[in-house]
Amino acid sequence: MSVVTRACHLFVAALAAALLAGCERPPVTAIQNGYRGTGMAQVNNPRTDAKTVARNMAPESAEAASPDGPKASQVYQNVKVLGHLSVGEFSRHMAAITSWVAPKEGCAYCHNVQNFADDGKYTKVVARRMVQMTQHLNADWKPHVGTTGVTCYTCHRGNPVPAQVWYAPAGRKYAENSVMGDLAGQNIGAPSVGYSSLPNDPYTPYLLQDLPIRVNGNEALKFTGMKKNLSSTKQAEHTYGLMVHMANSLGVNCTFCHNTRAFQSWSEAPPQRVTAWYGIRMARDLNVAYMEPLTATFPDNRKGVKGDVAKVNCSTCHQGVNKPLLGAQMAKNHPELLQTVAPVPVTVAAADATPAAGPGAAAATATPEAPKK
Repeated sequence: MSVVTRACHLFVAALAAALLAGCERPPVTAIQNGYRGTGMAQVNNPRTDAKTVARNMAPESAEAASPDGPKASQVYQNVKVLGHLSVGEFSRHMAAITSWVAPKEGCAYCHNVQNFADDGKYTKVVARRMVQMTQHLNADWKPHVGTTGVTCYTCHRGNPVPAQVWYAPAGRKYAENSVMGDLAGQNIGAPSVGYSSLPNDPYTPYLLQDLPIRVNGNEALKFTGMKKNLSSTKQAEHTYGLMVHMANSLGVNCTFCHNTRAFQSWSEAPPQRVTAWYGIRMARDLNVAYMEPLTATFPDNRKGVKGDVAKVNCSTCHQGVNKPLLGAQMAKNHPELLQTVAPVPVTVAAADATPAAGPGAAAATATPEAPKK
């Protein structure tokens, strides 16, 4: 074989390897969840699925404590949340939080161990508010979390700061003399949008602010009266960035929530679309009502480049699976997290509440055609 021939073979082999680098090695499985011809199928890779399952195993819960005896608020000082629990139940819950959030740091992560009543550590103030947030989430957002609910472990997984949170990005520009000018948040290749050229902050417009998500009209554009959909390509790219984030967070593709025959149709969509609709508003509620008000409480080293606090998105709970922790019902073993003991304000825009009863209404009462975002 001549040197030229050998070089050609090597070049072809290298080119083939480069072309195949973006492909998944078989075997893969496809589960059809729609009519034939619609392309509605979820594709799974058993090898990556095994790793995902291993990362989403829920820990065992400690045996329930007796509700008998004096209440925690009667025995301990400065108990502002969970004081209605018995001392045994309260101690069990504190031990659970330690294992869920700070197993290495222990009680000292939140407490001054010389004076447990002291609120001097910001982590204790934040933890107290996070307990209230979890209660609110389980009690008032059943259209999304159902009866499964969540605990601190759902997000933290043994880490003081959940692995999947978000901050406002710093932004980036080309050089002053570049004809490209301001990047406007695009063409940066951020992991938030799967390293694509889409706008790299799909969270601020929808999971903090309340900008319209829907860009797909039900009818063709008519120029008479200008009443039809006039969403721009830029708006569509922001929406698609959010959809990429949601798909990656749940380990699914578009067909998990949408009918490929008519993406805009609620009546023809899988039921997961309504659940996701509530999930977007739930994340926004948690960020606006619970996370942002803690900005002054967090030290600067716990804030983003723009001075904002960590906020939640779909990945915070889901972490690669369509049901957090593969649907494990940890919360039922911690009934103290399933209901709010004192009223907690709910921040949901009036035009955003569907049905009219608000986020606490049963998912079964949702009207699929009503959501417009």
